[in-house]
Amino acid sequence: MRNPYTQQIDEALQAADRMTADELDRLPYGMIQLDATGRILNYNALESKLASLRKEDAIGKQFFTEIAPCTRVQEFYGRFKEGVIRESLDTSFHFHFAFKQHPRDVTVRLLYSRRTRTVWVLISDHEGKPLAGQDTGDAPTG
Repeated sequence: MRNPYTQQIDEALQAADRMTADELDRLPYGMIQLDATGRILNYNALESKLASLRKEDAIGKQFFTEIAPCTRVQEFYGRFKEGVIRESLDTSFHFHFAFKQHPRDVTVRLLYSRRTRTVWVLISDHEGKPLAGQDTGDAPTG
């Protein structure tokens, strides 16, 4: 059975390249835009809240080493690297952020944008539902 939120996620990812920072901030999902090296270009308000990290402190940093080193595993970083090399990536997988406080199981969707040659990372709850409105706790990044 198709997740009822899949269409909403698809639409958000397809429009992400054309969204302003304010529009990205209004999305009910964590959204991160990475360049081909993993440097953060965009980091929306919900992701900032989830990670307890100000946008200003995330943008320009290396996601896989400086911000969320727990993601530097084949399951996440490996897929990212392969997608960048192929210039084609659209995958979804479950991931566990082992935060000291409030560990979180999420669904991650990675989408390569040929338009901007970047990768969008969309974070939803474990079932693919929006995160906005849920108890996000105060959790440091992976």
